[in-house]
Amino acid sequence: MKIVGVNGSPRLIGNTSSALSTLLDELEKKGFETEQLQIYDEELLPCNACMSCRLRKDGRCINENDRLNEYLEKLYAAEAVILASPVYFGSITSQMKIFLERVGLCSRYGDQRLRRKAGVALVVQGARGGMMAHAELVNFLLDCQMVVCPSSECAVLTAEGPSDLEGDPRNLRIIKDLGREIDWLTGRLR
Repeated sequence: MKIVGVNGSPRLIGNTSSALSTLLDELEKKGFETEQLQIYDEELLPCNACMSCRLRKDGRCINENDRLNEYLEKLYAAEAVILASPVYFGSITSQMKIFLERVGLCSRYGDQRLRRKAGVALVVQGARGGMMAHAELVNFLLDCQMVVCPSSECAVLTAEGPSDLEGDPRNLRIIKDLGREIDWLTGRLR
């Protein structure tokens, strides 16, 4: 089974990348094939609401000037999708927002190709704003008719400095619990 994690952080090496990598490592130990998409260095163009995806109904974006269609195919082929974002000024990053807008429309008008896949929201906050960002990711998953993965605690991790993530046992416990719940949920959705 394939699980795709999307790193919405504009930093290659940071707490969000570390959290997502740790979660994907947990899932690999359970036998999953995983892939992490790094959208930080991809200059994704914003959606301009041309609605070509609605007319074409093929689940792809008409804009071929970036890698979004390649990412869409990976998401469509996966059994679970993890969306990970740091909190920037109380919300998800602008990179993640652009990604979600385009993916959401392409999926919706491409016969809801993300429907009934497991969806996971993972957020890393410095001090606050995590619940709003988490709610934004969960809302996207629900709008795509995905099955949101439960967890023992809301998957909002707290890490201000570079090594804060690994140094907090609560963060590591949430990641481990989330890995167990993803394993459980994907088993039920097969």
